[in-house]
Amino acid sequence: MRFIVLVQGVKETEKVPTLEDVAEMGKFNDELIKAGVMLSGEGLSQTKEGARLQWGKNGVSVVDGPFAEAKELVAGFWIIEARSRAEAIEWMRRAPFPEGGQVEIRRIADVNDFAPESREELARQEKAWVAQLDENKNKRARPQ
Repeated sequence: MRFIVLVQGVKETEKVPTLEDVAEMGKFNDELIKAGVMLSGEGLSQTKEGARLQWGKNGVSVVDGPFAEAKELVAGFWIIEARSRAEAIEWMRRAPFPEGGQVEIRRIADVNDFAPESREELARQEKAWVAQLDENKNKRARPQ
């Protein structure tokens, strides 16, 4: 099963992570990679560089960052593969966050989460999207 682990943000400051912070998180990421658990992971830039879109009766509104509510911020993510929710939790318990750190773990839906009559078409679409994504990645990787 694949899970997304959303790293909850804390109040943003101009302070960047220290070399020690980066090394500690790097060590944890190395453990995840060596165990074959980590599929992807990234930190996110501050919300002052972001935007939120909200759909309403009058269309889509855009709110530029920064966003004040720390409890609503996502500071980064991992995509991991684990045999169960319990295993995902056990891995994330080891993450090197300070007191007050918080992550949210959510299983990534797959074709079996949809109605049986939709599964074949969804699987076909997903296969086509993955092929297109791979093609796009290869185009970007080629020197011009």
